Amino acid sequence: MAEAPLEQTQSGLAPAGEGWFVVNVRDTEWATHDAFGAGCVFESQKAPFAQLGINIAVLQPGQPNCLYHGESQQEDFLVLAGECTLLVEGEERPLRAWDFVHCPPWTEHVLVGAGGNPCVVLCTGARTQEQLRYPKSELAARYGASAEEETASGREAYARFARPRTERPPYWEQLPWAQPPS
Repeated sequence: MAEAPLEQTQSGLAPAGEGWFVVNVRDTEWATHDAFGAGCVFESQKAPFAQLGINIAVLQPGQPNCLYHGESQQEDFLVLAGECTLLVEGEERPLRAWDFVHCPPWTEHVLVGAGGNPCVVLCTGARTQEQLRYPKSELAARYGASAEEETASGREAYARFARPRTERPPYWEQLPWAQPPS
């Protein structure tokens, strides 16, 4: 397998083709959303990951990482720094650094930043023949994380939200990888 070329985008490096590669979190492409936090994107439209989705999400206090949902494939999360609240199957669970969450297929869930600092979460999920369901949830609605009506369409669920911007978040300098190693 050949090494994938990395190309500079407006917010960092992204793979420009298939193959293996190495990239530091501070150097990779980032997307920022006013409602759903920021995240580094290790893959690209030119080189999507077919089997495993993986990213790092950064959530400000009170900010969900997405809409409350369940999906046909497992997802797993590892809190790397800060605090967040897991909404799972209609319950709330506080999480802090090094807490791991496993969501088997169809587990309804979302993460919401908590505490006084940004929360950093490693997010992974299987991608083969993925199907999603966005339920209408009173609990998730309290956090701005519920679909307005139950739907299986991400386009419908997210219709009221702007698209993420390809840029680093305004609080970039507060993040642990913002400064190059000494």
